[in-house]
Amino acid sequence: MPSLIVEPLNTHHFIMDRDDRKRNKNIGKNFMCRLQCMFSHSSSSESRLSLEDTQQWSQSLERLLESKYGLATFRNFLKSEYSDENIEFWLTCEDYKKIKSSFRMSSRAKKIYEQFVKAESPKEINIDYHTREQIKRNVKTPTMHCFDDAQKIVYGLMERDSYPRFLRSDIYRILLENLAADATKG
Repeated sequence: MPSLIVEPLNTHHFIMDRDDRKRNKNIGKNFMCRLQCMFSHSSSSESRLSLEDTQQWSQSLERLLESKYGLATFRNFLKSEYSDENIEFWLTCEDYKKIKSSFRMSSRAKKIYEQFVKAESPKEINIDYHTREQIKRNVKTPTMHCFDDAQKIVYGLMERDSYPRFLRSDIYRILLENLAADATKG
């Protein structure tokens, strides 16, 4: 019968902690590279991901969403949690508000309703029955504001739930740590 060698618990945790730190450092570096590659069309220093900008994401959800890197990071975080329907809806509404053509607005409003608002839709957002029914009526004669109430609800959900989780997440913490380490290197 083979003998079992049992490692002391502390050594095992130390090895796991060291391995986790290495893995997290690599994850952070890889993620930073992916982010910068996504936006590599400009090589100016102001378009690069910086520690200062990344730290400012913690000031407010609005500040996070105003940053192209912040938005991309937040979206990736939400996708990793299988909860990206809120940010996708919010962004879709922001684009929808820019539509000038009434025909295109009508077509797009129906698509947004089918994709996000309708009960049992593929990316159904968490809104109350009254708001859902109001949008159903609004979509029949859409305006640029027909999704405003739902968009406010969704923004509030992200602000109270997803955003604080993001700020506590490994992805954000590791990104900050790697940027801080890079900043001290020069």
